[in-house]
Amino acid sequence: MKNLTSIVLLVSFTICGAYGQTFTITGKVVDEQNQVVPYANILLLEAVDSTFVQGSSADEEGFFKLTGVEANLYLLQASYVGSGSEPRALDITKDVSLGALIIPMESNELDEVVVTAQRPKLQRLPDRLVFTVENTVVSQGTSWDILKNTPGVIVNQDNLMIRGQNATVYLNDRKVQLSGQEVQDLLQGLSGTNIKSVEVIANPPASYDAEGGPILNIVTSKNIVPGYKGSVNGTFTQAVFPKYSIGTSHYYKTDKLNLFANYTINPKKEINKTKKGINFIDGSDEVFSIWDTDYNQTDRSQSQNASFILDYDFDDRNSLNVTSNLLFNLDQEQETLLSNEMRNGQAQLDSTFTTENNANMDNTNLAFDLTYVHKLKKEGAQIRANGHYTYFNGEMFQHLSSAYFDADGTFLRDFGFDTDSDQEIKIFTGQLDYSTPIGNASFQSGAKMSSITSENTMNFFNFNGSSNTVDASQSDRYIYDEDVYAAYLSFVKNWEKWSMKLGLRGELTKAEGNSITLGETNTQDFFEPFPSVYVLYSPSDKHSFSFDYGRNIDRPKYNDLNPFRFFYNENDFEEGNPGLRPSFSNNFNVNYTLNSEYFFDVYYRDNGRNIAYFVFQDNENQTLVEIKQNVLESQSYGLDFTVSKSILPPWFLYGYTSLFHEEETFLAEESGNVPFTNEVNGVYAYLGNYLTLSKDGTFTGEVAATYVSQFLYGSYVSDEQFNVTIGLRKTLFDNKITLSLAAEDILEQYVPTYRSQYLNQDNFYRRRPETQFIRFGFTYNFGNFRLDDNQRGIDKNERDRLQSQN
Repeated sequence: MKNLTSIVLLVSFTICGAYGQTFTITGKVVDEQNQVVPYANILLLEAVDSTFVQGSSADEEGFFKLTGVEANLYLLQASYVGSGSEPRALDITKDVSLGALIIPMESNELDEVVVTAQRPKLQRLPDRLVFTVENTVVSQGTSWDILKNTPGVIVNQDNLMIRGQNATVYLNDRKVQLSGQEVQDLLQGLSGTNIKSVEVIANPPASYDAEGGPILNIVTSKNIVPGYKGSVNGTFTQAVFPKYSIGTSHYYKTDKLNLFANYTINPKKEINKTKKGINFIDGSDEVFSIWDTDYNQTDRSQSQNASFILDYDFDDRNSLNVTSNLLFNLDQEQETLLSNEMRNGQAQLDSTFTTENNANMDNTNLAFDLTYVHKLKKEGAQIRANGHYTYFNGEMFQHLSSAYFDADGTFLRDFGFDTDSDQEIKIFTGQLDYSTPIGNASFQSGAKMSSITSENTMNFFNFNGSSNTVDASQSDRYIYDEDVYAAYLSFVKNWEKWSMKLGLRGELTKAEGNSITLGETNTQDFFEPFPSVYVLYSPSDKHSFSFDYGRNIDRPKYNDLNPFRFFYNENDFEEGNPGLRPSFSNNFNVNYTLNSEYFFDVYYRDNGRNIAYFVFQDNENQTLVEIKQNVLESQSYGLDFTVSKSILPPWFLYGYTSLFHEEETFLAEESGNVPFTNEVNGVYAYLGNYLTLSKDGTFTGEVAATYVSQFLYGSYVSDEQFNVTIGLRKTLFDNKITLSLAAEDILEQYVPTYRSQYLNQDNFYRRRPETQFIRFGFTYNFGNFRLDDNQRGIDKNERDRLQSQN
């Protein structure tokens, strides 16, 4: 018995001693022909659940070394450019020197068979659709290109829309806190090779803010093995004017530290030609005056964007993330030349006028985000704390002058003025989240507080001549303060063939808008619940059915609340509306997926008193005002069909078709304040063909076509538009260099006309930006660019309501 005790103690001490030590694993990576595979990734995984333990990369001779390995059971695997060795089981109790790990590099290459690049993948989850593009032909463009090609996304006037609603862009679960054009500039400078997937969230769950409607969440890649890699990328675009962008990205990782930095500069000169027409109507419903206006607007800008992400793991249970973004666009110039012909009801020329409208703008946008995560002792449980700060400043100086002539060209009079405006917005948010597993379910809860201050000034001065639409009293100072307090609960349960996610969010809003000059104060004080439900049923691997419901809020953009006027000329202007109120929507979706290749979606959305874009013509004073208003009621419904599959080994097809109905009932302010319903039945279709044009997969191409029959845009209805694009991409020197060539709007049919025609309203516009162009792009990778990537995840909301002055 005494000997047995001694033996037990000896074994115990031996085991404890072994587990207190660390060991080294060495080896070599070769292919099936016993040729060295340099720079392969080496992954060490837990044997029980394949979780990542550590990794490294082989040197140029294929040798690798893992140090500091604790005694345990592991799986060891080598991978290179999408191919991997068979996982090798290891029981580590001492230093191990392995033979060769063999990667089957030739398994995808057969005589006369084309090797295709990895295909994009669509996956239906209970609350979102995931479009995986990493290492595919889709990822060879910019991030903006990827979003435009994402299933369910409609592009309208450079707005990304999902089922008729403007989508909010998130980057790693953090809202991209920039205005529309700034978001586009940022994403055009971020190479698609940095993107792992795009998540389309038509009904955001309770953990996201109730504001913002549908979400496009971009998930970027993250190094999982130590090392450094970087890239330089650039584009040259020939449209009406040539323009270019250039940027650089850098990744660096140690065992505890992960860094990402990106800088992009995007100087450009663009021309935007717009044709407007107005038929002014008298009390007898007869046209008495016809105005035809041509706008030639030239924009010069030099947008610069810098992004920085730091992840630091203090230990296995505590980690820190710092994310910062700085975008500044200084010394912007906008020159608009306007010529107008005014004719009588018989189309005879009465008079003309010309306007020069020059503006200089400076915009600065700084965001800083700090997240701390603490993993609790209970497996899978954690607490996450987040703080966020945004500072935005926009300044604009505008000079406008007009000259009027009679039908014979004789000078009649002139008029002009200057404006000086400034906008400053500060946003603070704080958020605390707690999540924990409960058996085979999970529970999540959290609270958030956000505080927004927006201060705006507008001054009119240096008047020349007289006008009945512009005067110095329109100068104003407008202050808007908003506080939102939110809390949410979320419960997820998976069993057999079912998955369910339930959520409830509550938000208390307190807001006040104060116009100093007008002496008007508008307040909001309300609490609203926002429930969400997601149910997914998968009876087999080939079939899945899902249903989801969510309630959301749409808050007014800060600029839309400002009671200021921005003039194109003294008879055509935009005007803010401090009386805008938040609107609430209820969204229902039923989805069916077949074989992860065919996706059918039926949706219905009650938009309530949606905030929409309207243009009203004052027939008596012959003016045109653009304004945002709450509609009386609004609804949308439709059927979406998506196909995503390989037709032939070198040909991958992605198609998306939407049959939709949209309608809005609004108050026709210039037509006796009677309700009017604007509605359309439309078709949206996108067909993308991704081709592998070489046996080694280094030469790829794409041909895509987009068609829209008509579209509802507030009081406007657009006519049809059609866009054809082609692209070619070639990688050289073992993926070190990527070259691309793309041509858009080849047929010059991607410019619709928007017409507002009802009761005593009849006007249209056709805006022609530089949609037709040829673009050449390049990317140069350096460092250990073969490092594999993995998903990173991170969380944010308010700043999309920022709109830069333009």
